[in-house]
Amino acid sequence: MHFRLSEEVASALENRKPVVALESTVISHGLPQPQNLETARRMEKIVRDGGGVPATIAVFDGEFNIGLSDSQLQFLAIAKDIRKISRRDIPIAAAKKLNCATTVATTAFAAHRAGIKIFATGGIGGVHRGYSADVSADLVELARTPITVVCSGPKIVLDVPATREWLETFGITVLGWQCDEMPAFYSISSGLAVDERVDSGSEAAGIIKARDVSGLTNTILVTVPVPIDFAIDAAELEIILDAAVRSATEKKITGKELTPFLLAELSEQTRGRTLKSNIALLENNARVATEVARSLT
Repeated sequence: MHFRLSEEVASALENRKPVVALESTVISHGLPQPQNLETARRMEKIVRDGGGVPATIAVFDGEFNIGLSDSQLQFLAIAKDIRKISRRDIPIAAAKKLNCATTVATTAFAAHRAGIKIFATGGIGGVHRGYSADVSADLVELARTPITVVCSGPKIVLDVPATREWLETFGITVLGWQCDEMPAFYSISSGLAVDERVDSGSEAAGIIKARDVSGLTNTILVTVPVPIDFAIDAAELEIILDAAVRSATEKKITGKELTPFLLAELSEQTRGRTLKSNIALLENNARVATEVARSLT
């Protein structure tokens, strides 16, 4: 698959300016309209306001586009036939010249290939509840791609303890941004320890540079708690989630359709609080990623 860099991103990389990659699945599949486009624009503005260059990534006509125009963002936000792709789908998208949104896995892959060192997202995929053999391609990509991903931990609909164990087993370093426990997406804490706490961009950058010098190929996760004003108690979410999982089982919703269904159920049952929380953590993660990217350069 070909890689097409925008002039802004290409210039920033050539001149060693801080660049922050952003995924596109959150635009096409993760958030409802009009919040999807509004959030994508705000995240790009946050990166620019912080002194960085945003590089939202998607596939158009079978080519990776690194850094999108506003018209491309609008297209992703409203088009009905955007395919969500992981690594396995890349050759299909290239051969059929598809328009696609990139997941955490494909965004990390494309960003690394383009020379981008930092990627900001909301939550990563992980081990699915009730079926430990169902492991997100996100995790596999993070185990073999030396990039840094700023996120708020695994999505709450997953088996978070099993996901944390997977990260440890496969050598993915988990840092806590001004926290000692890995966040749990909408909730500030999961009860699961991080590998190391970092309190500044420069501290995170030091660990990232040490990874690179050591020749290691694992991702470093910088996990950032959701802003406290938008945090939701984990116990409350578990009650709602248990009911949503039962509903999904009854409706035979599985595979890649399961997570969007569960997240939509959470939003409905919390009267939109999880949606507000999701947007807040996405924007905050873009801010933190820009600080780390600045320190790296």
